Amino acid sequence: MHDTEYFKNRLLLLKEELLKRINAIDKDIRHEGMSADWEEQATERENDEVLELLGNASEDELAMINAALKRIDTGEYFECSECGAEIPQSRLELLPFTTHCVSCAEKSEN
Repeated sequence: MHDTEYFKNRLLLLKEELLKRINAIDKDIRHEGMSADWEEQATERENDEVLELLGNASEDELAMINAALKRIDTGEYFECSECGAEIPQSRLELLPFTTHCVSCAEKSEN
């Protein structure tokens, strides 16, 4: 028997953390409270590219978490989307939003 509530709660916590991170990144990119000094503004804007990459990665992770939550609702969370085999609980502990068993994940990396 799988503990879907455990993983659902874990995914919801990850989602909450990501939403906070995304909001903080958005605030930083918008430069709310930006310094009036032009040199300081230039330094602050240098970080925009890195922040944008972090924001994009966070958005991608958020999409994977939302998809995992849907798979929990449909009863497909513990099944590999590629071969239908059971995803080991230890793998889901490490990557709670994974869609592949170890074997299929290794195949896709090669």
